[in-house]
Amino acid sequence: MSRISVRGFAVASATAVTTVGAVVGVAAGGTPAPNDNNFEAAAADTTLLADIPAGQQAQVQTASLTQQADAQASAADAAAKKSAEESARLQAAKDAKSKKQAAEDRVEAERKAEQKKKEEAERASRSSVRDASSFSAQGSYSVADVKAMARQMVPADQFQCFSNIVNHESTWNYRATNPSSGAYGLMQALPGHKMSSAGADWQTNPATQIKWGLSYMDGRYGSPCGAWSFWQANNWY
Repeated sequence: MSRISVRGFAVASATAVTTVGAVVGVAAGGTPAPNDNNFEAAAADTTLLADIPAGQQAQVQTASLTQQADAQASAADAAAKKSAEESARLQAAKDAKSKKQAAEDRVEAERKAEQKKKEEAERASRSSVRDASSFSAQGSYSVADVKAMARQMVPADQFQCFSNIVNHESTWNYRATNPSSGAYGLMQALPGHKMSSAGADWQTNPATQIKWGLSYMDGRYGSPCGAWSFWQANNWY
């Protein structure tokens, strides 16, 4: 019957058993095989499982199982640690994305609120202006009179742009006439009679001319400031 040898916790192969058989042959007076010294050394250094008391065999087996369990536990701990680190990384990336989105939403909300506030202010400004028909007709108007009328008819945030254009076109002379082209009035409408769409008194009433000028600038350029931007680039509007 073969006898299994153990060195430490490792189980020897069938070669170990063969080695023991060779040693036994030498003891019986047989011819030593080559490398007898090696065989003898191997035999002397070999501890057979059968030679170990039963209680120690159980200890050896238990120690081997314990080592296996420890190795498996270490591998499980490493896998759990790696999984936890990956989960933490994913959560951190998710949190960063959420914070970024929240910041962008806040900026967008502030922009919309500011835009709404600006639009409300513009509506309030426009609603507070006077219409041309609210001014009593006069025989003549000074430059100061015409400017005062314009300040009451043009939205406050657009007045400077409106004034810049009028300064360049007529220097606030509501009867200004261009003898070459026939352009007429504060805005130098060409032809002048197109201002009749704002009132039949377009030739003598600066309020009617201002009303027409505002309508023209808003309709073609979006606002007096839009018209002024175009005028600066082209010297006409």
